[in-house]
Amino acid sequence: MAKKVTPLMQQYNTIKAKYPDALLLFRVGDFYETFGEDAVKAAGILNITLTARNNGGEDTALAGFPHHSLNTYLPKLVMAGCRVAICDQLEDPKQTKKIVKRGVTELVTPGVALNDDILQSKSNNFLAAIYFGKKGVGVSFLDVSTGEFLTATGNIEYIDKLLQNFNPSEILFSKQKRTLFSETFGDAFNVFYLEDWVFQTDYSLETLTKQFGTKNLKGFGVDHLQEGLIASGAVMHYLAETQHNKLGHITKIARIAEDAYVWMDRFTIRNLELYQSTNQNAVTLLDVIDKTISPMGGRLLKRWMALPLKNVDEITRRHEVVSYLQDNDVVLQKFQNQFKKIGDIERLISKVATGKINPREVIQLKNALEAIVPLKAIAMEAKNDSLRVIGEQLQDCEVLREKIKETITEEAPVNILKGNAIAEGFNKDLDELRSIATGGKEYLDNMLQRETERTGITSLKIASNNVFGYYIEVRNTHKDKVPEEWIRKQTLVSAERYITEELKEYEAKILGAEEKITVLEQEIYAKFISWMLQYISAVQQNSLLIATLDCLASFTQQAKEANYTRPLFDDSFDLDIKEGRHPVIEQQLPPDAPFIANDVFLDRENQQIIMITGPNMSGKSAILRQTALIVLLAQMGSFVPAKAVRMGCVDKIFTRVGASDNISMGESTFMVEMNETASILNNISKRSLVLLDEIGRGTSTYDGISIAWAISEYLHEHPSKAKTLFATHYHEINEMTETFDRIKNYNVSVKELKDDVLFLRKLVPGGSHHSFGIHVAKMAGMPQAVLHRANKILKKLEKMHGSDELSNTMSQLSKEELQLSFFKLDDPLLEELREEILDIDIDTLTPVEALMKLNEIKRMLQRNASIKTKK
Repeated sequence: MAKKVTPLMQQYNTIKAKYPDALLLFRVGDFYETFGEDAVKAAGILNITLTARNNGGEDTALAGFPHHSLNTYLPKLVMAGCRVAICDQLEDPKQTKKIVKRGVTELVTPGVALNDDILQSKSNNFLAAIYFGKKGVGVSFLDVSTGEFLTATGNIEYIDKLLQNFNPSEILFSKQKRTLFSETFGDAFNVFYLEDWVFQTDYSLETLTKQFGTKNLKGFGVDHLQEGLIASGAVMHYLAETQHNKLGHITKIARIAEDAYVWMDRFTIRNLELYQSTNQNAVTLLDVIDKTISPMGGRLLKRWMALPLKNVDEITRRHEVVSYLQDNDVVLQKFQNQFKKIGDIERLISKVATGKINPREVIQLKNALEAIVPLKAIAMEAKNDSLRVIGEQLQDCEVLREKIKETITEEAPVNILKGNAIAEGFNKDLDELRSIATGGKEYLDNMLQRETERTGITSLKIASNNVFGYYIEVRNTHKDKVPEEWIRKQTLVSAERYITEELKEYEAKILGAEEKITVLEQEIYAKFISWMLQYISAVQQNSLLIATLDCLASFTQQAKEANYTRPLFDDSFDLDIKEGRHPVIEQQLPPDAPFIANDVFLDRENQQIIMITGPNMSGKSAILRQTALIVLLAQMGSFVPAKAVRMGCVDKIFTRVGASDNISMGESTFMVEMNETASILNNISKRSLVLLDEIGRGTSTYDGISIAWAISEYLHEHPSKAKTLFATHYHEINEMTETFDRIKNYNVSVKELKDDVLFLRKLVPGGSHHSFGIHVAKMAGMPQAVLHRANKILKKLEKMHGSDELSNTMSQLSKEELQLSFFKLDDPLLEELREEILDIDIDTLTPVEALMKLNEIKRMLQRNASIKTKK
């Protein structure tokens, strides 16, 4: 016998079947309900009560929340990675005797969100699509909250870098490419699979030209990016599938021009910790330099950091603006004061397009546009060409501002349904209806005075409640004076309540007026928002210009606060940094601990490769990173943390800095290191900057030295002569300067004290032949017994020279130390120890493993001594 399912659950199951991959919020009365697996999931994420309801003889899990709390709970679900289908009641339950019509009105996913509680003001929320083509890979990025639409075509490495840079909230690709995507880009992203037919050239072109109202895409300069356009078409298809049909703010698509920006692979982006870090509580470069005020400026600064410029003229224009603002503090302060009044006009105008803007936000948009007017004047008066151009391009939108003033009241509510959103005097019919609705007090006062005189009841009162509307209240002492035509409705302890025909007629008139006011206000508001659509492009242009000004003002503010200087560009291949500092580390130091600045000079003729040796914790990695960050900041258009910088433009920055294990994907530290280094060696150019840290440490000493030597030799002999900093703990590499004329040795100096060592963190010419590893172990809290033993071993090793002798010494040392105890041993234990020592592969043994092995042998001896004592 089939289970009987209620009509409500039949309706739910039908709608749920259309959205199997989404968590369905099903509106029932004043609540959004979830059922079954959705309920279990929602209860866990939202920490709400999980109950059950009977459905055809068996219990179904149930969890819900009040409908007015949607903006509280929806962001939590989306940020947990859920796709959420919002199913609303499509008719008034009072108007039907059947089950209420319901349907999905919006599908919110991590990559498609317009809710302010989901979005981060200073970060884009990109939806991405990937198309794996035969000749290349296409990618598309769309932020539906701002209308920014970007596309590119390239190889796997380029697309991988873009995914790292843009950090999309959701990625779309063909169902058939699941395995390929996972193997290529990993499993760290929120993904959604589309049917393969979506990824077709004709369908994508039709979808995109329809969106932009054009015959082709030549005007956007993207028509040759076939794979990128297929990905872009998939993005637009997905928006339609998720019930996002009002997209008037998506007015153009732009190419991410690979040749216009500095190349940084995903390893470099991660290693330099530009705007995200795998380390908890780590401070990123963005955290330090972001002094933007507007949300648009914050988002653009991230883009500039992800895509540093290669065009020296454009870089110079940015530097000139920063110089001007630095010299004209009054102008800078005026700009910053106006930025505070502007808010997020980019997302506000997008809300106009999607029909989701509320009356109060329309007033915010008007106020923001008014704040642009003086800003435009300041920019146009500036003695700087770039600022004057920005001033000329800013739109004052005077007609829009005046129209908003005429239409929307300054005290506009958040919700149009709350009324009083439309300004007085805008619509004659609306004003008359309001007069009826609000003129009631005077009418009721006149009625009360008239009835008091007629009946002689001095304590008469007219009031209303939700049960039976308006009524006249008479105290019991005057009951006998009540006229016959009054109808009694309620008896209280000390009074009676009555209604009259006149009161009922008046009540109907007021209620009718209030209903008409609500309908009329909504009609006026909807028409006005439609009229505003013509200003989308103008406001979007203002948004980009304000963001640009905000970023340049941010650079200026950082330069003033942190003593940055302007880098000078020339046509050379040189990189000449005087007293460079690490922008992040110097901000973290206590006031009484000044940052030790360092000079770095690299060119292609005399000092192409600098070998940096020095003890661990001395600051080798910091020097590498700060060199990359200074170059990056300079080519973003920012001033830099240094006394002076002269440089030729860099086209690629490669770093292999720090351990970046990929063990979760089955790769060892050494394998990852070699993958990253191979990627560098296969892509270097004349203007590349290469930063290598401790290459080869993931394998045995001899292998490591061999690989580090061979890599250095390759970089020296390669026709590109790429500028390179190579930090290493292999002191043997210092000998390369005798053979290779463009390799120079430097070390991070230390000062040896009686029983300690002081790290001076200063880069000085010459190689270092001492690692001070035992001092670092001491600082780390290593037990005294280990330190004492390590010092004994070190002293014996330092007497020997050469790789073969070193190996023999380690082997001999172990035997000599043990010979002292051998005469006390039983033959079986002696044989066991002999086998243990002979099985040790000295060449591959790390220091820690050696200590562990020594400890193991010591325990064997202690056990033997203990047995003899007991006997």
